[in-house]
Amino acid sequence: MSAWEEPGPAPPASNSAVAGIMRRTGRKDTRPELALRRELHRRGLRYLVDATPPGTNRRRRADLVFRGARVAVFVDGCFWHSCPLHVHPPKANAGWWRVKLASITARDRDTDAALAAAGWHVVRVWEHERPVAAADRVHGLVHARRGRHRRP
Repeated sequence: MSAWEEPGPAPPASNSAVAGIMRRTGRKDTRPELALRRELHRRGLRYLVDATPPGTNRRRRADLVFRGARVAVFVDGCFWHSCPLHVHPPKANAGWWRVKLASITARDRDTDAALAAAGWHVVRVWEHERPVAAADRVHGLVHARRGRHRRP
C-alpha cells in the first residue's frame, strides 16, 4: 500500500448523526470554496473549477486551476486535511481515523510534489482562512506568474 491509499473499509459511524454528517460532506462547492471563488471572481480572475491541471495525474483534481499562470488552488477542510490549528481526531474508531487522516495528508504532499515537478505552483487554503486574505494570496501569485507560462 502506498502512503496515500485508503486505509480499508470505513467502520460503521458511531451514531446516526455522525453518519448523516459524513454522508452530506461534499468534495466540491463547499462553503469556504464558494466564498473564495466569489472573492476571486469579484477581482476579475477566471479559473477552472474542480479540474485536473494539464500534464498531471488525472485522478488529482484541484479546486481551482489558473491555466495561464499554472497555479492550482486547493481549499482544504480542517478536519479532513489535519489542520495544525484545528485537528481533533475522532475518539470513536481512533485507529482507523489516524490511518485515514494520515493517508490524506500523505496524498496532499504527493499531489503537491507531482504538480511542482510538472511546473505548477500549489496554493493550499484552509477552510478557516478569511476569504479576502486567501484571495489576496491567490491573486498576487496568479498576477505574478501570469504571462510566464503558456497554456499547454
